[in-house]
Formats: sequence, structure tokens, C-alpha cells
Amino acid sequence: MADLRKSIREMKCILYGNGDADPVTEACTNLTKEFFEDNTNTLRLLIVCLPYLDLETQKDVTQVIANLQRQKVDSRIIASDYLEANKDLLDILMFGYENMEIAIHYSTMLRDCIRHQVAARYVLDSEHMKKFFDYIQIPDFNIASDAFRTYKELLTRHKSSAAEFFSRNYDWLLGDILLDRSNSPVMICYVSSKENLIILMNLLREQSKAIQVEAFHVFKLFAANQDKPPEIVSILSANKNKLIRFLGDFSLDKEDQQFEDDKAKVVAEISML
Repeated sequence: MADLRKSIREMKCILYGNGDADPVTEACTNLTKEFFEDNTNTLRLLIVCLPYLDLETQKDVTQVIANLQRQKVDSRIIASDYLEANKDLLDILMFGYENMEIAIHYSTMLRDCIRHQVAARYVLDSEHMKKFFDYIQIPDFNIASDAFRTYKELLTRHKSSAAEFFSRNYDWLLGDILLDRSNSPVMICYVSSKENLIILMNLLREQSKAIQVEAFHVFKLFAANQDKPPEIVSILSANKNKLIRFLGDFSLDKEDQQFEDDKAKVVAEISML
């Protein structure tokens, strides 16, 4: 372990300099190749073995990996290519939030990795995104705020990838926000808008069953609102028969009693209009 600590500290000195001298470009290039081009799996080993290192060495590893994400070889940032071929490393870093002892280090490395659009897109397209809602509620303030920082980075750094994410996941994001009791004032404002209602009714007609289901979970809030504005009542009343017919045929692929109960309540509310 002492030899390992020494080697990692030497890597850090190569990349950052030692205080008396600046980093040597050729040495940085050679070390970067060692990590990403020579099939040594050095980066993977450091990430996987991080929990077994002492705190100071963990900090050194985090700094080494951060620097390597920016190093160029022949004018190319080859870390991006490496991560594209080793996306499972991003899974490992994401799961780091579940281990309080290494969460901060793994999340720091994850943010450095998602500087590359290919890595950010992978995380955005994964189920990991939904877990951020749990991570930002972790009782440990440092970890929770760190998770939020990573979440914000994912949604703001690469504009085109973030736009694609919002386009695909508009409904479950919106549903999670509006269905949270603490956000009830926001929910009331949202379900008082006829423009929002029209959007949701159009989404109910989408070919994708997943979009239909998520749209229903937001649409039911319009129906359940006991203080519906006149314009909302007017739209629901004008489309009452179509909506009841649609909901009668609308079902999930597997039995879900809560869904059926929600659907029955919506039908009852609309029928009384």
C-alpha cells in the first residue's frame, strides 16, 4: 500500500507539477497514453479499488482522474474515446452515491467524466437519472448538495443532449414534481392553465404507451382539482364523452390496482361535469 500511495502521488506530480517545476508535456502525454491507450486498465483499477485506499490517496486519485479528462494526445482528448468504450465505469461512479464513505470522491470523478458529451449522454439516457431524486434527499447535507450539483451539471453542460433528455422525459419529470405534496401550490397553478390541459390531452393520444401513462398521471390532477377554473371545466365538458371512452379502453400491460382506482376517480369526476 505504501508503494501504491507513492506511485499515485508521483502520477499527481507528473500531471500538476511539484511546486518547483511545471508539468512536462511529454510526461503528461505518456501517462495519459498509459491510462487510455495501452490496455492497462489503470483507470478502471483506480476507480474500482478506490474504497480500499486511505483518505489522502483517494483525494490524489480524484485529482489525477480529473486532470486526465483534459489531457490531449495528438490534439485529441482521448479520455472521451475511452469512456465511450467503457461506459460501465460511469455506472460504477453513479452507484458511488450509495456508499457514504466514497460518495463525494466518486461524484467528483463523475462530474469530470461528464465533461465529455458521450459520457453525459449515457448517464442522461440511463435509469440513473431517476435516482437523483433520492440522492438529493440523503440526510448528509454534503452528499445531497453534491448530488444536486452533478444533476445540474448533467442538465446544463451539453445543451443538445439536455434538450433531448427533456424532450423524452418531460412527463415523468413533471409528474414527480407535481405529485409531491410539498409542491401543491405549484400543482394548483399548473392545473389551472387550459394550455397545460390541452398539452396533456394531446399527450394522451401519443402512440407510445409509456408517454400515455405518464401523461395520465398528470392529467388526473386536472380532473381531481375541486376548484377547476371555468375554462378547464369547459374543455373537459366538451370532451367528456371522448375522454370517458378513451379511459374505458385505456389499460396497462400488467394489472395495477392503484392505476385502475385512479382511472375510476377520473371518470367519475368527468362524468359529473
